[in-house]
Amino acid sequence: MKAYHKIMMIVAALSLGLLFLYPMWKIYLEAPQYPEGLELHIWINKLGGSSESVLQNFNILNHYIGMEPIHAESFAELKYMPYIVIAFMITGVIVGFTGNRNLVLLWVVLLAIAGAAGITDFYLWLVKFGTNLDPTAPIKVPGMTYIPPLLGKKQLLNFHALSLPAWGSLGIFLAIVIASLVYILSRHSSSIKTDRLA
Repeated sequence: MKAYHKIMMIVAALSLGLLFLYPMWKIYLEAPQYPEGLELHIWINKLGGSSESVLQNFNILNHYIGMEPIHAESFAELKYMPYIVIAFMITGVIVGFTGNRNLVLLWVVLLAIAGAAGITDFYLWLVKFGTNLDPTAPIKVPGMTYIPPLLGKKQLLNFHALSLPAWGSLGIFLAIVIASLVYILSRHSSSIKTDRLA
C-alpha cells in the first residue's frame, strides 16, 4: 500500500469518532399535545433529546399507551458499544500503519457486520417496546401496536413518527466507504505494479 492509502485508512478508522460527538439516530414524534414535537436522540452510550425534558415526555406518552418507560439503563448495548467502536478505531489505525490490504478488507467486512448487527438490535428493541404493552394502559386499541419506524415516517394513532440516522451514523458510513476505497485503490496499484514487472 502507498503512503496515501495508509493515511486514508487511518482517516477511515478515526471517522468512527463522530459516534462520540453526535447522536447515531433520531426519532421525532409529533402529537397534538406536543405540537412543537419531541426529538429523541440515541447516542452510542446514552439517550437524550433536543431538550432535557424530552425523555420524560416520551415516557409520559408511553405510559398512556402501555409502553415500557425508556431508560438508558435498560439497554446493555449502550454500555459496551463504546468499547466496540474504540476497538475498531484502534485496529483500523494499526491496519493503516501495517499497510496490509487483506486486513483492510477484513476490517471493512467486520465493521459492516457490526453495523448490520447494531441496526438489527435497534429494530428488535423498537418491536419489543412497541408490542409489549401493558393491558391496564389508559389508552387501549385492540390489535394496535406502536412500533416506531426503523427508517422513515409512520402514523401511530394521532402520533406522527419520523426516524432517521443522525450525524454520528455518518462516521460509520465514511469509515466503510473510505476503507473500501483504500482496498480498491491499493489493489489497483498492486495490479499495475505486477503488470509492469511482467
